[in-house]
Amino acid sequence: MSDKNKVVVRIAGNEYILCGSESPEYIQKIAMMVDRKLRDITRKNHLLSTSMASVLTAVNMADELVKTQEAYDKSEYELKELKKKIQELREDVYRYKQENEKLKEVQSQLQIELTRRETELKEVRKALSSLTDKP
Repeated sequence: MSDKNKVVVRIAGNEYILCGSESPEYIQKIAMMVDRKLRDITRKNHLLSTSMASVLTAVNMADELVKTQEAYDKSEYELKELKKKIQELREDVYRYKQENEKLKEVQSQLQIELTRRETELKEVRKALSSLTDKP
């Protein structure tokens, strides 16, 4: 049994039987695109023969395909660059978190040292005060 679909389509007033593995709806959609493009070209220049209009249609659609492929390739490149940038930013975030944890530890140690020194200062002031209060 064949996996191919046969679909009768109409392009430029002529019927064609197209075969493909895609769905009949898809094949019909493609045929309609070609027919529409062909009608646009013949509408702009009534002197063109069907074969000349068909060649121009093919050229225009090939042009669209190439431009679309180039845009796709550019998007793929940009996506790759953005993924690389995201990875770099994730690494930066990890590094900053590690640095932040170290700084919190240093802050905690400094806070303990400050409390110890304040306590020592109070004791020194108290001792000084008791020395100066004696007659």
